[in-house]
Amino acid sequence: MSATRLAAFLAQPLQAGDYYLTPEGYMVFTEQYHRRRGFCCGNGCRHCPWQAAKGQK
Repeated sequence: MSATRLAAFLAQPLQAGDYYLTPEGYMVFTEQYHRRRGFCCGNGCRHCPWQAAKGQK
């Protein structure tokens, strides 16, 4: 991913449904957020659609 494309994505505000808060207070990004972002960051996110495709979920 190019730095320009990443910067453009990061400049967008979060949208309704992009995350939820766990009872412990952690922010968890949803599949909606990950698909809009458009790539896997490699951090093992709970709702990563690319890990599921690889069978790593």
